[in-house]
Amino acid sequence: MLRTSIRADYPWEALPMAQVELLQSLADSAPARVGDLATRLRLAPSTVSGLISQMMASGLVERGTNRSDRRVAVVELSADGKRQLAGWHTAHRDRIATALGELDPQDRTAIDAALPALSRLVDRLAEPRRDGRG
Repeated sequence: MLRTSIRADYPWEALPMAQVELLQSLADSAPARVGDLATRLRLAPSTVSGLISQMMASGLVERGTNRSDRRVAVVELSADGKRQLAGWHTAHRDRIATALGELDPQDRTAIDAALPALSRLVDRLAEPRRDGRG
């Protein structure tokens, strides 16, 4: 709903979520190899490679070589990719702040109280599944 609510103000919000996730992963740890990105994002390497090709064509990422091993190809955010991701974060933060400001104080208090539990939920979702399915 958040993405839909700001799409009119930020046309680039139509960027596919898989590409946004890849940009976020590169912002967290770059440069990165395709295989490492695939593991982090839980996607097939061929899928990540295809996303990278699309994003290179859009100027969001750049391909280079690993500094310690010139044979290894790596990917990192381009200057435009960094700007797009920063704008994406700002737009979402602003939209959430506006929506929260429109809620009753009781609702804001309830959301504030729920944040630690939601943070733990995010941590759990980031862990590999215990049933071995990813």
